[in-house]
Amino acid sequence: MLKMLPTGLLAGLPAFSGSACAAGLVPGFRGMPRIATGGIASECSTYSRIRSRMGDFTVLRGQEVFGAPLSLPLLRYEVPFLPTLEASAPPGGPVERGTYETLKAEYLERLRQLLPLDGVYLAMHGALSVEGMDDAEGDWYAATRSVVGPDCLLSAYYDLHGNLSRRAVDTLDALSAYRTAPHVDRVENVMRAADMLTHCLRYGLRPGIVWASIPALLPGEQSSTEWEPGRRLWADLSEYNRLPGILDVSQLVGYVWADEPRAAASVVVTGTDAGAQKRVATELAGRYWAARHEFRFGSPTGTIEECLSRAMGLKTHPVVISDSGDNPGGGGNSDQTFFLQALLKAGTRDVLLGGMTDRPATDACYRAGVGGQLPLSIGATLDSVMCRPVHVKKAVVKHLTAVTRPEDGEAVVEFDGITATLSARRRLYHAAEAFRDIGVDPAQFRIVVLKCGYLHPTMKALASPALMALSPGAIDQDIVHIGNHRRRPTWPWVADLAYEPAPYVSARFGRR
Repeated sequence: MLKMLPTGLLAGLPAFSGSACAAGLVPGFRGMPRIATGGIASECSTYSRIRSRMGDFTVLRGQEVFGAPLSLPLLRYEVPFLPTLEASAPPGGPVERGTYETLKAEYLERLRQLLPLDGVYLAMHGALSVEGMDDAEGDWYAATRSVVGPDCLLSAYYDLHGNLSRRAVDTLDALSAYRTAPHVDRVENVMRAADMLTHCLRYGLRPGIVWASIPALLPGEQSSTEWEPGRRLWADLSEYNRLPGILDVSQLVGYVWADEPRAAASVVVTGTDAGAQKRVATELAGRYWAARHEFRFGSPTGTIEECLSRAMGLKTHPVVISDSGDNPGGGGNSDQTFFLQALLKAGTRDVLLGGMTDRPATDACYRAGVGGQLPLSIGATLDSVMCRPVHVKKAVVKHLTAVTRPEDGEAVVEFDGITATLSARRRLYHAAEAFRDIGVDPAQFRIVVLKCGYLHPTMKALASPALMALSPGAIDQDIVHIGNHRRRPTWPWVADLAYEPAPYVSARFGRR
């Protein structure tokens, strides 16, 4: 059992447990509720030409679900959560329609086998895109509702960078989202969403959502909660949870690289008093809108060439540069070669290039073995339209990770003064530990180039200084100039857009 953490649902009392019931702090359940858990999650850039397929998903079934770190906290409750299926894929392009339908069908069948149900905890993200769909999460919720019926409570867990729709709001009963970026409150968010569900089932409450959509979108790299205005806009949300009739207040930046009608920032208030919820949603949405011009990148920015020139002129090290447009943590392909081309053109040496995805090049390194020398074609294997591969005449293999499956392979190679990581599949090389695990110390290099956005705390501590290159890619940070064909009128594309919060009350409130 995990250590219990405060939830705020009972004005500071610890989360519910059997011992709390025995002590008379909370009433026992009138009948042990049946709560299922399941979901699907990925962050999908509609600007990416790659597709997420079944092989990209990690699919956990039945009791396997509780092996995931973010499902393990569910075991702390005296209510047994009944697992179905949880599918997750790394951020990338839209999900192939057949893959989505296959996963949904299996999830629904497992859900049916657990009927009757009193609640469902949904482990989601909020930025899932599926071929031929505008609102994949809304489709998943509607399918869930069709199985469990109108009286079952649905509570969803969301990323800070999720998008919402009226369909989703009208189908769910509760929702909670991260309050930090970088996301260091993942476990706490699981517990807020699960606490709302168990709390309402214990006390016989019928919660509902009030949602204020805000027609503004920002890159995550501008909206970190580590600096202003994000710090103050998210810092006091937990205080609103203490208001009568309010169970949870969440504020979402939205996911800007989804050219979909639902893409927008939003405030989501779950509770039992629609009037109080509307007041909170109106206040917070207005506050967010008023601050929209204050959002800035947390590091100095420039083109690839500008950042590289500045780094080469500094005497400090390591200078850490984010290749932000190709960040696999936000939906980038992680195989674009613009930065590698610039490094070679400038003759830059003593460089660590982290995060290149290239299955053929990685496989070739395994065939050559550690110490082997070989010519390599690097990059542009997932998306050969945006850029071209780089041909290296002689690369030396310095490290090969021991793996049982070729698709998990990762190699370290050296060529022309550059040390580069290669991986057979898209993976994150954001933390210092990711490099040290493969025998590379990023602190020893003059320049470190990472396919990431804002820095992981362990890299941020090393950076001297940190720079962000506004590089091309599937998650181009120059959002004003990316395609914007299907969204509603939204700031900053419409610079003089007028907005007054008009919170929407979920149709679920009418079912009480």
